[in-house]
Amino acid sequence: MHKFIVPLLLILTITTFPQVKFNVKVYSHSVLKDENVFIIGDDIKLGRWQESMAQKLNRVNDSTFVLLLEFDKPETLQFKFTKGSWANEALNDDGSLPNNTTVRLSQDTALTYTINKWGTQKQRSSFRGKVTGMLKYHPAMQGDSILQRDVVVWLPPFYDKDKDAKYPVIYAHDGQNLFDPGTASFGIDWQLDETADSLIRANKIKGVIIVGIYCTADRFADYSYGRKGEAYMNFIIQRLKPFIDSTYRTLPDRNNTITWGSSMGGLISFMLAWQHSEVFSKAACFSPAFKIDELDYTNYIKSYRGPKKDIQLYVDNGGIDLDARLLPGIKETVELLDSMGYKTGKDVTFFIDKEASHNEAAWAKRSYMPLELFLRK
Repeated sequence: MHKFIVPLLLILTITTFPQVKFNVKVYSHSVLKDENVFIIGDDIKLGRWQESMAQKLNRVNDSTFVLLLEFDKPETLQFKFTKGSWANEALNDDGSLPNNTTVRLSQDTALTYTINKWGTQKQRSSFRGKVTGMLKYHPAMQGDSILQRDVVVWLPPFYDKDKDAKYPVIYAHDGQNLFDPGTASFGIDWQLDETADSLIRANKIKGVIIVGIYCTADRFADYSYGRKGEAYMNFIIQRLKPFIDSTYRTLPDRNNTITWGSSMGGLISFMLAWQHSEVFSKAACFSPAFKIDELDYTNYIKSYRGPKKDIQLYVDNGGIDLDARLLPGIKETVELLDSMGYKTGKDVTFFIDKEASHNEAAWAKRSYMPLELFLRK
């Protein structure tokens, strides 16, 4: 009797997302022969808003530039065009700064844009918006191993009247976006001056000094874990904070020192509180990039074996576009912290606005929440 061994055939079904093609064309007669056109946006293939990582379009002739990109799955993109820096970005025909262009890629897409005007730093700085309260500017502050950057300080109401009063301090990243739409990267600011001013005058929160630290072309590296991130944190702790404490009437102890930021700025805010809890006791992390693509700070948190840190965290996120992609990593991080003894609702305040996207206007609407949480009278 012959026995036949019939092999089992394993049929592996590999599910892949179709490639979605994005073909963009730009017409502009105001691009010189030694200049180029770049697209910059929120996706990793568009540089995550970092000048040094923007995608250069291919020059077809003196006025036509094209680029073809492919994505592994349908994406919602936000982007702008520049000549290589924010000092020379595309403007509307009336000379104003445009909002981000948003495109949902559910199928192959070809788009054409005509750009007649490009911005210069001089033009941008002339669009000075309304600022509530008093701002003090400290240009070109320098730290070791990082680019120099401007710093702006918002002073609370009555600062000049009560000479004996001292104040807690918020160190906020992307400082150009906090107070003035004229300096904001995308023409919309956080309105943090109006929000803080209203809450202080309503006697809902203590007076507070807000230090806005401008970002540079190295924003992604500055706000990440690594050598640049360490150098940026050292700049804040070793140079900027001593300068602020000696120049303004501050409460310099850790209980009155807060850090604040969004996206990558939300990540570095958490890093400052986590790695330097001797300096910062509180961190406001809006749409933080804890774990997405190649970024994974959650693993670093997992490796911690020391005692529970005496910190208070505010973490929030939206539910649309890039915020939807950030949400799984944020939830994982909040759950991890909870398992380590940082209880949600006590040590960590976690909030999700399902209708919010990843931009300054959305963060502005939620900014009152950590102000009231950290500074309530």
